[in-house]
Amino acid sequence: MAKSRNKYLKPFRNIFVLILVVFAVWMIFFDANSWLIHNELNSDIDELEDEKDFYKNEIIKDKKAIKELSTEEGIEKLAREKYYMKKENEDIYIIEYEDSIAKVKENEK
Repeated sequence: MAKSRNKYLKPFRNIFVLILVVFAVWMIFFDANSWLIHNELNSDIDELEDEKDFYKNEIIKDKKAIKELSTEEGIEKLAREKYYMKKENEDIYIIEYEDSIAKVKENEK
């Protein structure tokens, strides 16, 4: 049993190997620029890049909406569809399908 334990500890008797192991452990776990901190920062960078892409897409959508609303027809379309506004002497009929009514009832629960 002493020989098998001695076999595994033999490389650590060399001072250079011992210093290398201590240095590697220090750099991986304890240093200010350790592998753990780099891993955490890389995941933060990935999350921020995803967020950046999301906001770029939102900006594109908003620019399209602004372009639509810059005309009289676009404003009228928005007012009629979203706010159910109408012109004088005009009647508006809202047609709801059964599947859309069921979705509204589910959302109310």
